[in-house]
Amino acid sequence: MGYTIDIDTGGTFTDGFFMGGGRVNTVKVPTTPHDLTVCLMNSIRSGAESFQIGVEDLLAQTDVIRFSSTIGTNTLIERNGTKIGLLVSRGREEGLEVVNEEDDSPLVYPEMIRSLKGEVDEEGNEKADLDREEVLRSAQELLDQGARCLVVCLGNSVYNPAHERRVRSWIKEEYPRDYLGSVPVFLASDVSQLPGDQERVNTAVFNAYIHARLVKFLYKAGEDLRKRFYSRPLLIVHATGGVARVSKTRAINTYNSGPAAGLMGVAALARLYNAPKLVSGDMGGTSFDMGIVMNGQPNFTLKPDVEGLALSTPMVAIKAIGAGGGSIASVRKGRLQVGPQSAGALPGPACFGLGGTNATVTDADIVLGCIDPANYLGGKMQLDAQKAFEAIENRVASPTGKSVLEAALAIRDTVDATMGVQLKATADSIRPDLDPVLVIYGGAGSAHCCGLARHAGIRKIIAPRYASVFSACSLSSMDIWHIYSRRLGHWIKENGRMSTGSEISRVLEEMHAGAARDMRGEGFDESDVRYSVEFFLSSGDDTPEGRIRIRGLDWEAGMAETLQKQAPRFSEAESVFSPVVFLHATAAIPHYEITEQQPGARDPSPARMGTREVCWSEDGFVETPIYERGKLTPGNVVEGPAIVEAVDTTYVVREGWTYTVDAYCNGIFEEATA
Repeated sequence: MGYTIDIDTGGTFTDGFFMGGGRVNTVKVPTTPHDLTVCLMNSIRSGAESFQIGVEDLLAQTDVIRFSSTIGTNTLIERNGTKIGLLVSRGREEGLEVVNEEDDSPLVYPEMIRSLKGEVDEEGNEKADLDREEVLRSAQELLDQGARCLVVCLGNSVYNPAHERRVRSWIKEEYPRDYLGSVPVFLASDVSQLPGDQERVNTAVFNAYIHARLVKFLYKAGEDLRKRFYSRPLLIVHATGGVARVSKTRAINTYNSGPAAGLMGVAALARLYNAPKLVSGDMGGTSFDMGIVMNGQPNFTLKPDVEGLALSTPMVAIKAIGAGGGSIASVRKGRLQVGPQSAGALPGPACFGLGGTNATVTDADIVLGCIDPANYLGGKMQLDAQKAFEAIENRVASPTGKSVLEAALAIRDTVDATMGVQLKATADSIRPDLDPVLVIYGGAGSAHCCGLARHAGIRKIIAPRYASVFSACSLSSMDIWHIYSRRLGHWIKENGRMSTGSEISRVLEEMHAGAARDMRGEGFDESDVRYSVEFFLSSGDDTPEGRIRIRGLDWEAGMAETLQKQAPRFSEAESVFSPVVFLHATAAIPHYEITEQQPGARDPSPARMGTREVCWSEDGFVETPIYERGKLTPGNVVEGPAIVEAVDTTYVVREGWTYTVDAYCNGIFEEATA
């Protein structure tokens, strides 16, 4: 097998996870927000250097490149997406959430909406015809006002998309593809097959808004790779937990894909450790992303919230807050505030020496002695301790009358409390009776995990072996995975009898036809594809209350047994309704496998590097032992207070905690019992 490359773009750093020749190498390079193709290639260049070969030689021998980006997120934050013309049913043009008149840059401007005649009822019946002349006139008016794409979201198209498809057909007849004036037309029924017209408008608009920038970037990225002798397709990470070619990727599926990958990695750890409940905390430079894994499965949502908009699309459930290493500390009305604003990659924290003057969490960690400025990223990036000191003095200490050391402690404790309180709320949202174990990762996570765990009431933490680049590492375990969803609206059990409905089979056959087409496009034969069918369950309405998943396409044979095992409450019910059905299609590609080793001695002294003065409390600096993470072996136990330094992150072991390297080379933080 050749090399595999997995790259995750974050707000501050772009992480790379490289495998080849029995070795694993990781890299971190600064993210280049102005052009993410630059940091993509910089990451690959650093990976090639770590193997001591040229970029072209590396890419010529690479079997897989998986990539997650922040393009969708950045486009939404910066409000620089495509100008959209929106076509809706008459009477549905008012109260649209994507038309926020209080927003200087809404996703859709009020003047860019047109309403159309025609009606489809909730049974999917056409009650009133469309007017072709009205459709073409409306499209022309929107194009004349600068629309660069059209979004069509007509009422009840989830039950019957015929009207939406007719609108697109008429527009394409008027503006054929070979005309320069041809315009992309996006249908809500293509983007989302889930119920809820308002959410489907939001979903279709959001997808169209970020589509053009993703096309421009991802095809350029693929072309850059081909010029350097990479001959395979660039695979894009989806927020549903899998990867797909650029040509088989919808823009909306890329949103939050990096955090989703991290949670899929947490799910793999849950299965490895047989842990019933894990919560994840990904503390990078910009945000703190949280998720939940129950019984080895990540929490999914059908209606994710994106910048205050409720969407209608399946996505791994992630909650993010503005708390990271680059979070800015400021004093407002005499009170210290840390985040949600971030210094990002440019100019970054003051200690980066790139022109930033704001005090950040990373600057506080340097002042406290937790981070060695001369050994940041294994010494590849030198930090300026004096600039960190000055930023905290000017921005926090002087306005509050504190010493610089007191201000740095306050910044650390404030961000820890913010993350801990939010993490506890997330953990308690599902099965609060189960004590969770925290999986901490991201470049800054291991430095703050003991502090935030105290506020979250958590006493055990798993810091994965590749914690700093864990989302990139998690990409390496992802396979090709497409998810197809349909509004079903059928009883799978009625009056005590299991359904044998032909309508359910018809819907699944249609989904299977699309899945087989897409997997052929991914380069797989039908025999290489694994299918599973997922039914969402309710008592009779469209609000899911549970779900079951059946392996294979034969949904009828195992329905009763699956209900009993996976949803016993519904198994005992007389009737069970399924509002929505999913079809999952997956195919395996090369990925990283965790290996187990035999634990050895407890004594970590062979990895001890010396000591450094670290400030743990207002008592001042304490001479603290420093250990090298690369020299710690399974079985070693480091007792706090101590610092463990890796080439790409720092593990801060507070007093009363231990840090143990286990058989999988993961680090386990545990709080001592009273």
